[in-house]
Amino acid sequence: MQSGLEGETDTMIVARLSGLAAERLLPEAYRLTTPASPHLAARLDGVTIDVERLAPPDRAPLVVETAGGLMTPLTENFSTIELLARWRLPVVLCARITLGTINHSLLSLEALRRREIPVLGVVFIGEANVDTQETIANISGARILGRLPFVAPLDAERLSRSFLAQFRLADFAATSQLSGSSK
Repeated sequence: MQSGLEGETDTMIVARLSGLAAERLLPEAYRLTTPASPHLAARLDGVTIDVERLAPPDRAPLVVETAGGLMTPLTENFSTIELLARWRLPVVLCARITLGTINHSLLSLEALRRREIPVLGVVFIGEANVDTQETIANISGARILGRLPFVAPLDAERLSRSFLAQFRLADFAATSQLSGSSK
């Protein structure tokens, strides 16, 4: 699901930056033009979102980018976190390093754990801030998977180089190390 569409969809951008074949990418179930949270964008665009239609495919590996944050309403009475609780897929929380990152990251991790949604770890995005990263790890107990600096201009080669320099691919497959799950 994506709202505020102008030009490329997120799926198109991922295809361009990753080089993955089209059959490896799942297109947006809903493409909304109004730049607002999905529940409002759908209402203004005259679209009814059927949450039963939002189901992950049975193939791995799978990366799902949610529309907005965990508490973002997808419909008038169903939020992103409720969808994640239904799916029970391991979550990688992506946190942009800015003022407020500690608070919103800890709140998000607590909300995931409270609903027994498995957390694979946290990925930080932006300029390095060791104190922020360590504080979140120490308080939450979540694994820090790495930090992706801003990449500009953004193209496939620069993104790949940056990702491979900052992350270990094995960490993203290490489901035995989930935090907040029943293992």
